[in-house]
Amino acid sequence: MTILVVLFVLGLITGLVFAVTFSLFAGKRVVRADGRPARKRGPFRILLGLVGLGIVAVLLAVQFGWFYANAQFDKIERIDVDVDGESVLAGSEGGTNYLLIGTDKREGTEGNRADSILVLRTGDGPARLLSIPRDLLVPRPDLGGERARINAAYNQGAVNLLRTVQEGVGIPIDRYIEINFTAFADLVDALGGVTIEFPTPAIDEGSGLNIQQAGPNELDGEQALAFVRSRKYQEVIDGVPQGTSGSDLDRIVRQQQFLREVLKEAGSSRNPLHLARIGNALVDGLSIDNHMELLDALIFAWNMGQLEPVQTELPVMGSGDNATVVLAPGAEDVIRDFAT
Repeated sequence: MTILVVLFVLGLITGLVFAVTFSLFAGKRVVRADGRPARKRGPFRILLGLVGLGIVAVLLAVQFGWFYANAQFDKIERIDVDVDGESVLAGSEGGTNYLLIGTDKREGTEGNRADSILVLRTGDGPARLLSIPRDLLVPRPDLGGERARINAAYNQGAVNLLRTVQEGVGIPIDRYIEINFTAFADLVDALGGVTIEFPTPAIDEGSGLNIQQAGPNELDGEQALAFVRSRKYQEVIDGVPQGTSGSDLDRIVRQQQFLREVLKEAGSSRNPLHLARIGNALVDGLSIDNHMELLDALIFAWNMGQLEPVQTELPVMGSGDNATVVLAPGAEDVIRDFAT
C-alpha cells in the first residue's frame, strides 16, 4: 500500500512538473505595442523548460521502471509457506535471514534435488553466508523430533524444510528463495560470464568442467553449470589430475562461491538494458515465498550487489556411519550468531 501511495504522489508530481514545463515553453503572455496579444520566451524560460523536461523524463523512467519490474516480479514462481493460513516464517531478531536453496532441475528427473542449503544474514553487521550440509542429522518436526537428514526434509516441501531449519537447527528465517542452477546458467550468459578464482587448473569429465589455468577464470553458462555440478572434481597439479576429497562439503563450498559471485554480479548492475536481460533470466531461475513483495526482492538484490558476505562454516563431524554428519563443538555459537 505504501508503494502505491508513493507512485500516486510521483504521478501527481510528474503532472505538475509537466504543466509548469509546458507553460515555460509556451511563454509569458504579453501585449504588443499595437495591442495584439503575444507570448514572450526568454532564454531563462527556455533553460528552465529544458530542466523541467529532464525532471519529467526521470520521473517517468522511475515509474516505468517500477511497473516493468513489478510485471517481471509477478512472473516469478511463488512457493506457499502457509499452514492453515499462517506463515511458518518465524522472522529473526536484529537482522534478516534468507534461506537459499540451490536446486538442480534436469530433464528426465522427477522433483527437485537440493544441492545447497544456505542461510544469508544481513542487517546486523557484516553479511554472513552459512552452508548447512545436506547430510546433517537434525531433529525433524515432521518425524516427531526423530533425527534424520535435513535434505530429506526438503523432499517433503518448503514448509517442512523451513520448520526443520527453524526448529531442528535453531535458525529463524525471514525469507525463502529457491535457486535453480540449471536456469542460472542462462543468467550467467546474461551477465556476460561470471569470474571464479581457481587455485589450480581443474577438470571433471563427468560434469564437463575444464579449467586450464589457475587464477581468475571467466565462466560462461555451460562451464558454470559444470562447476556447480562437479562431483568428481580434480585439481591438475604439474599436469597430473589429482582427486580431492570429493566430499559433499567441498561441492557445497563451490556452489556457495558460485552463488555469491553470480548474485553479486547481478545485484551490482545499474544499466537498465542489462538489468532487463538479468530480470528475464531470473524469472526462470528463482522461486520465492508467497509473502515476498517486490520491495523485499529489490532490497535483497541491492544487498547482493553491495555486500561481500563472509563465508561462515557450520562445525560438523562424522556421525559414525560414513554417510551423515552431526553438529560439532562450536556449532551452537554459529547458530546463535544467525539466530539473534
